[in-house]
Amino acid sequence: MGSAISLSEANSAFSLALLKQLSNNNKTGNIFFSPFSISSALAMVMLGARGNTATQMSECLQTEDCWGDVHSSFAQLLTVLNRTDAPFTFSVANRLYREKSCPFTQEFLIQSKKHYRAELESVDFKTRSEEVRIDVNHWVQQHTPGNITEVVDEDDLNELTRLVLFTATHFKGYWIKDFSWSETYDAQFWLNKNNSKPVEMMKQEEDFAFTFIEEANCKILEMPYCGKEVSMLIFLPAEIEDDTTGLEKLGKELTYEKFVAWTHPGQMQTYHIDVRLPRFTLEETYDLNTVLSSMGMVDAFDHTKCDFSGQAGELWSGPSPHYLDFGLPHRPTTVCEDSGLCVGQGRLQYGGPTGNGSGSVPLHHLHCRLLPQFHPVLPAEVL
Repeated sequence: MGSAISLSEANSAFSLALLKQLSNNNKTGNIFFSPFSISSALAMVMLGARGNTATQMSECLQTEDCWGDVHSSFAQLLTVLNRTDAPFTFSVANRLYREKSCPFTQEFLIQSKKHYRAELESVDFKTRSEEVRIDVNHWVQQHTPGNITEVVDEDDLNELTRLVLFTATHFKGYWIKDFSWSETYDAQFWLNKNNSKPVEMMKQEEDFAFTFIEEANCKILEMPYCGKEVSMLIFLPAEIEDDTTGLEKLGKELTYEKFVAWTHPGQMQTYHIDVRLPRFTLEETYDLNTVLSSMGMVDAFDHTKCDFSGQAGELWSGPSPHYLDFGLPHRPTTVCEDSGLCVGQGRLQYGGPTGNGSGSVPLHHLHCRLLPQFHPVLPAEVL
């Protein structure tokens, strides 16, 4: 066992590991996910996991070396994220839909409420699964607000379903320095050396924190939101090296330690920067079963090995979709995600998008093949 780490460190390490796994499965497309939404949903499930199933989940989430109680740390993080006095909107809502005839352990239900603020609703999956499906989708739509309309399909719930856990996250922030419509222009955006596409390019020249990492041949730009508590960090390879724009190489080399060192305030310096970003919207859905299994969380998806006896009966994990909606307009940035977990007798399903943690934990990972353009308005020797 290594030295004790914080939940923020664990979440950051998990998010980078997940980024690498998703990149391995998708070498040319956009990648967008919210680590906190996924990790908090899995942590809720881990409350009821036992034996090797719990061990694998903890190792996958990289929380095995966290100091203190992991679930108490998530509770503290949720308190920070759900602040009403923040200069941005960040809300996280958790909900449990429980089959009313299934004897779930009171300890699991109490701890879910205590640590994850999971509201409980008793429903009839056996004879009214379609009504429950409509209610679940309506709840998600309310908490994302209206950006994600359907996360549970008609065949996702049936008479075997026993528990549905959902995490809905909504973030909306305003740039400290907005992009102006008058500066927006049409341009060709290069996806790689050979392919480009027309985009609406946003442009501004302002002072931003910036650095160039020689070992990674990469530029890093920080664009803060109002209040300066939350920022978007953009990693830009200096050259398009291959069909993957150089991001594949950067993703393989990036570690938590390097991320902290490269983005440390002492590393970043303020320059007058010419920033050009495409105006775009991303919608992504992931089936996380294979991804999480590849990261070592195997038993949870195997009905012959899984142990969720801390919840109830014989349960195992089924399909695990992850839903996200992201917009990068001129003024506010909006991210909506939903993460869910459907637990059935003989099957357990996981689905949803994500949010994030505190400290160095990224709110969202945007691994975008549509590369931005930016450079300091300074003599060439600065780079």
